[in-house]
Amino acid sequence: MSSPHTLYRPGVASGRDAQALHRAATPEFSGWLVHTASAGACSRPIRLSGTIAAVERDTGRVLVVQHTDELPDRALYKACGNRRESQCRDCAWVYQGDAYQVVRCGLTGGKGVPDSIGRHPVVFATFTAPSFGPVHHRHVPRHTCATRRRCDCRPAPCRARSIAGTCQHGQPAACFVRHDADDPRLGRPLCLDCYDHDHQAVWNYFSGELWRRTKQAMERHLAVLCRRRGIPQVQVVTDSGKVRRVPPVRVSHGKVAEMQRRAAVHFHALLRLDGVDPDDPDALVPPPAGIIVDDLEAAVRVAASRITVTTPAHPDQPRGWQVVWGEQVDVRRINSPGGELTDGKVAAYLAKYATKATEATGHISTRLTPATIDDYADPEGDHLARLIDACWHLGRFMGTDTASGATTADDRQDSLDTKPNAYAGLRRWAHMLGFGGHFLTKARRYSVTFGLLRDTRATYRRTEDDDTTDAITIGTLTYIGSGWLSDGDALLANTAASQRRESRRVGREEFAHAAWLIGAAA
Repeated sequence: MSSPHTLYRPGVASGRDAQALHRAATPEFSGWLVHTASAGACSRPIRLSGTIAAVERDTGRVLVVQHTDELPDRALYKACGNRRESQCRDCAWVYQGDAYQVVRCGLTGGKGVPDSIGRHPVVFATFTAPSFGPVHHRHVPRHTCATRRRCDCRPAPCRARSIAGTCQHGQPAACFVRHDADDPRLGRPLCLDCYDHDHQAVWNYFSGELWRRTKQAMERHLAVLCRRRGIPQVQVVTDSGKVRRVPPVRVSHGKVAEMQRRAAVHFHALLRLDGVDPDDPDALVPPPAGIIVDDLEAAVRVAASRITVTTPAHPDQPRGWQVVWGEQVDVRRINSPGGELTDGKVAAYLAKYATKATEATGHISTRLTPATIDDYADPEGDHLARLIDACWHLGRFMGTDTASGATTADDRQDSLDTKPNAYAGLRRWAHMLGFGGHFLTKARRYSVTFGLLRDTRATYRRTEDDDTTDAITIGTLTYIGSGWLSDGDALLANTAASQRRESRRVGREEFAHAAWLIGAAA
């Protein structure tokens, strides 16, 4: 009697092609493709193990129970959901689409946001960081290209000087090079020793507080204008039943953070002017007739020029650091006659940066620990190494632990800070070069939420196959790992997902073309 034939499963050394051929040759390959379709294009899907039960909605009766051991690979695959394009291109593509809808709905309405907000005054503002020292940069004084995406215009010299001297450290104070767009020297200081890395790390860390105070200053400036023009305040009833008098205008924002090549963060913000409904404070109503877009633009410029954040005292800077905006504060109007900015372009621009992090600087890493900090930080290293070292050094433990009576004299102690202080978070966010905020934020009333978009997408997927049963799915799952079991599996799953996406794209184009033909015939 012959023994049963055992299929050979190629290992890592066999290569990706052999692994893919082995998977495709198995009888359950078609079922495996269907099973992994929800996470097919993900770079590092999450693998879960446990039970999945179908429960009747009205009675709570359990209809079907299935264990993941009965599924292909004995696991349930779920997309990682990472927003960073450098980590997972497909999940970042989904996040970018959601970000586009969040930003666009705040400009034109839709998905529960009233269409009337499309008539509210809106400006697009860019807030930059100040200078912490001269860096190599590329500037085109006059564009002659047809599109900026393929700009081949001749840039001006980097930092031309009539008298080219040196700094106190002996480094040239001028640069006459006309840098290309991909020049690795862009964003790097002319002199590393002259550059204030400590101040930049602190600025990145406290930039969120600077933005919060700036927006408050905008609303206060507009409130003063309303009083001067005789526009009365509005009485609203709070959730506790108290009556409050509030200004008749408020500013709703959608904002993204962009990391520049010099590793300083700056903000792009959509600022929309809304009114206040005394009967429904959460309603989106137009502002009073006496407040126009010119007033909103003036409020942005005034707030950006006046607001200053003085950080708490630090042993290295007893008076703290001054955190202010840079001189380049750009404010533009959207959908203005003859203007280049439209709501679609701005929404796509902000959504693009929502999937970025520190890639523009050349630094990519996970959260740093005492065991890994020396691989990235160096007080005598390059620009990024010194900036990371500044984050770690400024966030050191400061003070005495009176409970244990022990003190730590070494700046690179073997544990993270255990005593709260204003700068402790710099160590937590050293891998982000000091910036600890989210790269896409919005006001509560600005637009729809990511949660609503995800719930809508999940509901659509559940009903996509015309499943009208009154059962809900309850999973009791635990994490068992991440990533595909082999490079061959990743190749097959990603290829199948790419084909499905291309098929959907072609289908949408065909539907749009058919609708155009019907409209043209009519």
